[in-house]
Amino acid sequence: MNIAMILAGGCGSRTEQDIPKQFMNVYDKPLIIYTLENFERHPDIDGIAVVCLEGWHEVLKAYARQYGISKLNWILDGGADGQESTHKGITALRDVCENDDIILVHDAIRPFITGEVIADAITKCGRKGSGLSAVRCQETIVRTDDGKSGSEGISRQEIMRVQTPQAYKYGKALWAYEEADKRGIKGEVYINTLMLRLGETVYFSKGTEKNVKITTIDDLEVFKALLNMEREDWMK
Repeated sequence: MNIAMILAGGCGSRTEQDIPKQFMNVYDKPLIIYTLENFERHPDIDGIAVVCLEGWHEVLKAYARQYGISKLNWILDGGADGQESTHKGITALRDVCENDDIILVHDAIRPFITGEVIADAITKCGRKGSGLSAVRCQETIVRTDDGKSGSEGISRQEIMRVQTPQAYKYGKALWAYEEADKRGIKGEVYINTLMLRLGETVYFSKGTEKNVKITTIDDLEVFKALLNMEREDWMK
């Protein structure tokens, strides 16, 4: 069984909106619905769980009914931060998941996720135990202490930009969060950085530059441009 776990517990303000960015309307559709639709239509996804911001559960249920998100089987409470939210979400699925089932953890605010990226994460996870959507870094990277100056470059050949989804076997994911509790590891927003803190090797799957995370107004404009390009291609 392959389950998409969508993280929608954030309430960031960098998009300068009055509502959580995952629930913002873009061309009369909530941002989170664009994300959910891509997992809904994917034949390899058996179910969807959303770790949701408190107070927005009923709103999400209503949107799911309106837009036909039939695979949404679980709406779960989040935590105080990303690590706690993911931990709570994974723990809540203990009774329905087997150790070899695959969990794809994905940001609700990455709405341009493609079927190809989802499929490759599942495939790599099945073969290697993890599949982290990632792309090569194209920019020059400079190490800095103060954000104002730098004196050391980092080779782009040594860098991968990890996105989501991040796919893991359920048993391994559950182990990681329980082990982090035992070791007192806190503050890891993503499961991949938690795995690295625990000394685990992670494996990359296909990523794409279009898989933008909507955190600023500029990101939102990029997403709108991508949607417009997709619509123009469809109309040709």
